[in-house]
Amino acid sequence: MNAETKMIFESLFTCYPILESCKIDIEDAFTLLNNCFNAGGKLLLCGNGGSASDCEHIAGELLKGFNKMRRPVHIESIEGRADISAILPLLQGALPAIPLISHSGVLTAIANDTSSDMIYAQQVFALCKKEDIVMGLSTSGNAVNVFNALALANAMGAGTIALTGENGGKCAAVSSVNIKAPEKLTYKIQELHLPIYHALCAMLEAEFFSK
Repeated sequence: MNAETKMIFESLFTCYPILESCKIDIEDAFTLLNNCFNAGGKLLLCGNGGSASDCEHIAGELLKGFNKMRRPVHIESIEGRADISAILPLLQGALPAIPLISHSGVLTAIANDTSSDMIYAQQVFALCKKEDIVMGLSTSGNAVNVFNALALANAMGAGTIALTGENGGKCAAVSSVNIKAPEKLTYKIQELHLPIYHALCAMLEAEFFSK
């Protein structure tokens, strides 16, 4: 971690001392994500209900500037092109993230043709590579479609991160890292997931776009 990243990390626990019990797991999740993006990998996100909305929220923080107006990197191959010269100054640096919950056509096709329990696993099978990470959000840790996605990603050699409530549920067993928000009620767990993933996104931005 660079100095800015460390400051963001430590401020999370100053603002939310209840998350101190998750400190090691949050740091481990950051390391996993940092290594993934350094290796050219991507983040695949899945969840249900409010957690599905969180998946889109996380992707939104990674695909464009969050706390910074990020300068794009590695665009040498497209610089100097007259046909895109007007849009180049508007591009921002990005970290690749795909919210699997957003593909309504394929989601409904999978649910109709096979099972709703397979809506994320099928997409993981199609899209996931060993250098990628699958992140599943489930307040109970027992969402079957999230579990299936994490289990398959594990079998494929990819990294896995589960954001759950304090019990971890079944997803804990198939996750490289399980961040267990120390609450039992769904809405309270979700209220803690927000600052956790905001901190992770801000830390990643600080690592990749500080210059």
